[in-house]
Amino acid sequence: MPDMLVKLYDLPDLYEPLCGTKGIGIEARRPNPWEKSILLDWVDRTFSSSWALESETAFAANPPTCYIAVEKDTLIGFACYDCTRKNFFGPTGVAENARGKGVGLALLLSCLHAMRDDGYAYAIIGGVGPAEYYAKTVGATLIEGSSPGVYDFGLTRKAHAPDSRT
Repeated sequence: MPDMLVKLYDLPDLYEPLCGTKGIGIEARRPNPWEKSILLDWVDRTFSSSWALESETAFAANPPTCYIAVEKDTLIGFACYDCTRKNFFGPTGVAENARGKGVGLALLLSCLHAMRDDGYAYAIIGGVGPAEYYAKTVGATLIEGSSPGVYDFGLTRKAHAPDSRT
């Protein structure tokens, strides 16, 4: 899956998506430090252990480089940035039963606005699945030749490399 590039100086407004989710009882916010294990366990159970490991990196920063969505004291979504690599958005996910309520958009824009506030002019959305969604909502464009990109570094490449001892 390719990466996408987003101009952070030309983002949609954050106010309306946050008001929309708040109006239906969903709060998008940064997690508290004591919510780290709750978030990581939820991401591991709901999505994958690799996403949980990436998300853990968000708590090395203060404030954490992630946002969560909470409905009636229940975690229903998350989005991270500066975890996979600096200037990368992701991983991100919303519980199946909470999709279609604007949660993903509120989390995406919260992260991208935070990245802009941190001084970035552009952001990379890594290993994109729904490219049309990102193009439509934030004007993201595909980065040619970016697949598999940073996701093929390190141990995964070594594990598939020919044995150099022969």
